[in-house]
Amino acid sequence: MAGGSAPAGTLHAWCSVSLLDQAGLGDGRRDGLVAIEIAWRHGVISALRELPPGADPPTELMLPRLVEPHAHLDKAFTWADHPNHEGTYAGAMAANRQEHATRSVERVVARAERGLQLAWRHGLRGMRSHIDSLGPGAACSWEALQDRRLLWRERIELQLVALVPISHWSTPEAGELARQVVAAGGLLGGVLVPPCRDAQTRRGLEDLLALADRLGCGIDLHIDEADQDPAAGLRLLVQCLDRRPVSVPITCSHASSLALLSARALAQLADRMAAHRLGVVALPLTNGWLLGRRPQQTPLQRPLAPLMQLQRAGVVVAVGGDNVQDPWFPGGSFDPIALMAASLPLAQLAPWQRRGLMPFTTEAARLLGLAWDGRLQVGAPADLILLEATHWGEVLASPPQRRVLVAGRWLTETGADHNAAASGS
Repeated sequence: MAGGSAPAGTLHAWCSVSLLDQAGLGDGRRDGLVAIEIAWRHGVISALRELPPGADPPTELMLPRLVEPHAHLDKAFTWADHPNHEGTYAGAMAANRQEHATRSVERVVARAERGLQLAWRHGLRGMRSHIDSLGPGAACSWEALQDRRLLWRERIELQLVALVPISHWSTPEAGELARQVVAAGGLLGGVLVPPCRDAQTRRGLEDLLALADRLGCGIDLHIDEADQDPAAGLRLLVQCLDRRPVSVPITCSHASSLALLSARALAQLADRMAAHRLGVVALPLTNGWLLGRRPQQTPLQRPLAPLMQLQRAGVVVAVGGDNVQDPWFPGGSFDPIALMAASLPLAQLAPWQRRGLMPFTTEAARLLGLAWDGRLQVGAPADLILLEATHWGEVLASPPQRRVLVAGRWLTETGADHNAAASGS
């Protein structure tokens, strides 16, 4: 960040009432927005008040800087060299393996730097990235992303997850990988592939849970990313936790096949998930692209984590962008506003409703365990996204122009690209 003390400032903007943690700021319009004056000093919010009647209406809409709860920086931007033109899960896995064998520190650094620069300019302040952690490209991927994590730590909090087959946690090499992850401040992860009925999968999951709990290390699983065997992975997970609860946070990424359960079965499972404090990251773009695909047929079902049902049960649910221009999904740009717009028809999340906005704001921050949940109040960081929009329709029609405030300084004042000069890239 730029040196010197952050200046004071004031601006007027529309803001969602659900993001304001201060009494007396009004009920907002029907779309949940209220006109606010916000002031900051020394990098934190110093005052918030509703604009009085008769004041000129603001021309911008304000959000806190946002969080990407699920990404894959190690393979981002590889679609051109390793495409998956069939758009199938099997095709994505095959192309991913081919790409993995070609990795080097320099290539992964270049991908991660490009992704972090985009994330920074688009207004992200935190990101959790999974890393392919088994095979010839594993060591160089960890070296590259650990380097980026340290280099970017004052601007974007980057959390790293070891992504391996769940059975790896039953091997002699598991302990060494786990210790390396803990030393890097990361999380343990794994992929549970349905139907999850074999002893090897159960043993791998049990060993992962025990190891993570012993090390005090969080867990983030790829689980139930499927259009068959509804909730096979999550049912196994809650069974394991019923027998041996753990104290570390567990995030369940994807959880797509839960949508194939009956309403009654889903409600019962959601209650058990809430009891074990499991969090969920829904990934509508990649799941919508890959799952339910049949040759020469438009899918009649596109499994997606049932966000609203999980929310009603008390499960913390966030929405992530997942893959960016890689074999698993050809689009994306680490833009949280574009993700919000794309999720509108897929997940039917309306940002003018509190539960429709939470998965992109406060709940993503909660799942990552960040110090600030994104609610705007006096004393909170002066970290804002200002969009050229006066209502949600203008936000969602296409990603609008934006200004980004970081610790009380506009992004252009903080040297958005000074990392490139520092790293020689």
